[in-house]
Order: sequence, then structure tokens, then C-alpha cells
Amino acid sequence: MPMVSRVLDAAAVTTLSRYVEQGGGRGLDAARRLGPSAVLDDVDASGLRGRGGAGFPTGRKWRTIVDNQSPVGPPSVVVNAAEGEPGSFKDRAILRRNPYRVLEGALVAAATVGASRVVVALKASFLSELERLRTAVDEVRAAGWADGVEIILVEGPSAYLYGEETALLEVIDGRQPFPRIAPPFRHGIDEVGDDTASAAGVVMATSAEATTAAPTLVNNVETMANVAAILAEGPDWFRATGTAASPGTIVCTVSGRTLRHGVAEFPMGTPLREVIETIGGGPAGERLVAAMSGVANPLVPESLLDTPLTYEDMEAIDSGLGAAGFIVFDDTSDLVAVAHGVSRFLAVESCGQCTPCKHDGIGVAEVLHRLIGGQAREGDVELVERRLTTVADGARCYLAHQHQRVVESILRLFPEAVRDHAAVGAAPVEPELITAIVDIEGDRAVLDEAHADKQPDWTFADVYSGQAPADRIDQRVADAQDPEDASNGTT
Repeated sequence: MPMVSRVLDAAAVTTLSRYVEQGGGRGLDAARRLGPSAVLDDVDASGLRGRGGAGFPTGRKWRTIVDNQSPVGPPSVVVNAAEGEPGSFKDRAILRRNPYRVLEGALVAAATVGASRVVVALKASFLSELERLRTAVDEVRAAGWADGVEIILVEGPSAYLYGEETALLEVIDGRQPFPRIAPPFRHGIDEVGDDTASAAGVVMATSAEATTAAPTLVNNVETMANVAAILAEGPDWFRATGTAASPGTIVCTVSGRTLRHGVAEFPMGTPLREVIETIGGGPAGERLVAAMSGVANPLVPESLLDTPLTYEDMEAIDSGLGAAGFIVFDDTSDLVAVAHGVSRFLAVESCGQCTPCKHDGIGVAEVLHRLIGGQAREGDVELVERRLTTVADGARCYLAHQHQRVVESILRLFPEAVRDHAAVGAAPVEPELITAIVDIEGDRAVLDEAHADKQPDWTFADVYSGQAPADRIDQRVADAQDPEDASNGTT
């Protein structure tokens, strides 16, 4: 299937007036003319599913916010632009090409759920995107598009968990990016006077527990970028591309062992192999071996690369579409080194609120490091397998499950490579850096190489302190509650 340009504009749209010349603004006009109920019906009918990774039906998510209105205040709309999934650069590419499309979608959402505030949350290191957004927000305000709606840009940390939607709300509310138990429709951005603090400094309501807190709608950049056109052109237009269960398009990133790297948009249902060949130009080595959608889903072996890119087809092969950021491996790749790279990344980025996630995660990474370093001990493979069964115990977010699923898939798909590394006298191999893409320069992805020095306590100290990030926050909370004890500590 050919590349398309619905969400990822072919060329940068540099002014609001240019966007309007190309049809921008019609979606917001339609939303205000139709009213919330009809907008919800159109978003439902379109079949749009969240492009942040989970593929949750967008219309259902919006209805949940409407159904959980609070007496305390109006909802908020948050655009999750904190892209940090290894292998993905699509949200940043969309913002660089056309931030107006994203802002229009967010304003449609605000009008639909009754929000008085739109927050775009991204990383402070995203300098190009911040510059584009600041200019775009000023133009949107001046044009009267945002009358009655406050638009705020939040510049957050580099942590991977900042992209998890409840951790994102923690950052917006002034805390560390530690996931909550309560979903955003139960507990949004603003606090309501609760006084029992977690490691994240916020009460953790359960998903079923009633709360008076105002809800928050969180959608990622690509999801919001689809909204305005659905309202302007209609649900049938949106469904004319893609498949019945996964309509529309998907913006894909390809990096790793391919001839070139990049971002492009395809109809849903395009085979993964075609995406890799179109963007990547084929393997850098002699043949493709596997591809991985970030660190969120099990590897797809070469034999299954013809799988269509839909939520249901990727799930059917025991993987997932995720953020469609595909890291590709060829015959020069060492898949056990890949397993270690994934494990190390997730162990480091775990916040430590859930002890098994942090401690078993670090344990898995350490054993895999021995394996690729030619220092395997008897029983190491079995030790990895055992720790993978417990790493996700009691997990409040998906990170530990990612660790479990991705590493297990490599052990299952490439047993010969695992046995070779576990053998006595096995030769060491170089670690595989699995980390976020910092930029795409020309046709090559630039990786966050500094992550190789990041410690599991989220510092860059020479030696790991032995504390998880949540442990460090707990101590600060305790010190703040007991000034006498705090005065005895170090500064």
C-alpha cells in the first residue's frame, strides 16, 4: 500500500493561515455547530482508536469523561506529547510538521467534554517541538479558536514513565513521573484536599472508587491529530482507509538495522514488511531477522513480518502494534544482547513503587549482562525465566509486563542464541543500546546514548545508590513531615 498524508503532513505547515487555507479549522467549527452529543457519535462511528499504544476506542474514552463529571470543577484535556518509547519518533514528527492539527483536535475534545483547559505535556528537551507549539498556541489564541479555554505547555523530565498517562498527570501537578493506580477519569490533574500521600505524593484511588476530583482526558499527539478531520469530513471518510476493526492510518517509525531510518504514514492493514522496506530500504545486513515495536510488545520474527499492521492482527501473533515504532534486527544482530538492552532500559526506568518491577527487573538485566559478557553461571537461563514470572507481581502500570513479555519472547524465539551465550567459554559481545530516539538527522536516527550511563535511581552517578526513585521521594516526604529528623540529614 502506498504512503499517505492524512496526519503527517507532506510538508511543514508553518502558519495558522496556511493551515486554514488547507482546510484547517473546519473540524472545530463542525464540533461547535454539532454539539457534544453529535461529536461523540461521530468519533464513535469513526472507529478511531488511541494511537498511543493501547488502541483503546477514542469515543468510549471521551464518553467516560462526560459520564464522570465532578462537582468540584470542569475536566481538563491533556495531549500526551512526552514521546519516549524506544524506536518511536512519530509524535515529534507530527508536531514539527503541523502543531495546528493537534491543537485543533484538542480544542474539539475540550468543547466535547466541557473542559476549560488544554495542557500539552512534552519533554523539556524537545526544543524544536516547544518552539513550534509556542508559536502555534499564540496564533490559535489570537484567532479566537481558544476563547474560553486556557492552553498550557508543560515541560517535563526525560524519564520514560513520563509518557505513562497517570505519571504524566503527576508531573503536570508538580510531582515525579510515578504512575497512579487511579485512572484519569477517576482522578485528574488537580488535588481535592486528600491527606494520605503515596510515594508519588498523591492518594491512590482504585479504578472503581468514587472520587470528587475532576476527571482528565488524556490522548496522545497522533490521536488528537486525527480528530479535526473526522469532524470536518465525517466518519465514513475516515473509515474509507484502513480496515473495519482498525480504520484510518498509522504513523510508523523504522530504525535499527535498516539501510535508512525515518517516519511515514500508511493505511492501517499495510504489512509490516512493506513498512520496513518502504521506510528502511531493507536490512543493513543480508536478511531481516525480527522487528520490535518499542519495548512494549514481543518481537515479531521474520516469518511473521507480512502481518498487517492492525491492532487485531498484531495481537493475533502474540505481539502488538504499540506506538508503531519498529526497531529492526538483521542477521548481524545478537538477540540476547537485544534482550539485555531491553531489560536494562526497563529496569533503569522503573520508578520502584512496585518492588518486584524494580528488583526483579534489575536482577534479569544483571543475569543477561553476564550472559552477553561471556561470564554465564550454571542455572543463569533458568534464573532469568524465574524472575520474569515475578517481575510483574502487583504492578500498577504496564512497564513490568513489558519487561516480562519482550524478554520472554526473545528467549522463546531464539533459544539457540541463548544456549550459545550460556555455554562455558562463550565469547562476549557488545551490549545493544535500546533507548529513545533523540532526533532523526537525514536518514539516521540519533539515539540517547547518555542512557547507557543512567543508574536505576535515575541519576548519572558513577555508582548506583541502591535506592529506587520512589525510595528517594519517600525519604523526602518523611523528612518534610518530621523537621527534627530532616535537620539531622544531609543537604
